[in-house]
Amino acid sequence: MKHLMLGGAAALMLAALPGAALAEDLKFVLTNNSSYAVKSFYTSPADIDNWEEDVFGENYLPAGNYVTVTIGDGREQCVYDMKFVLEDDSEFVEKGIDLCALGEYTLSDSQ
Repeated sequence: MKHLMLGGAAALMLAALPGAALAEDLKFVLTNNSSYAVKSFYTSPADIDNWEEDVFGENYLPAGNYVTVTIGDGREQCVYDMKFVLEDDSEFVEKGIDLCALGEYTLSDSQ
């Protein structure tokens, strides 16, 4: 299994904002055990109804690989919704995941 380091441009820019220094960045390991590459990955705090920018930007997460994701949005938030867009353009949404408690998330074909 290969490891990639990614941090979305939006997350990096938001982490540089003065208010963001007060909250800790949320980091977790995202593993892609599905048969398809993840071409887009969106997160949003569970209490917000809009998706933030694509965390991967121009990158993608191949099948069988994992990445450390940093959400540097300046929020003291642990519960996020996640949206995955796979290389075949199928979408999968997972709601209300406590990423602080888990520390990792695995995407698989059985979801």
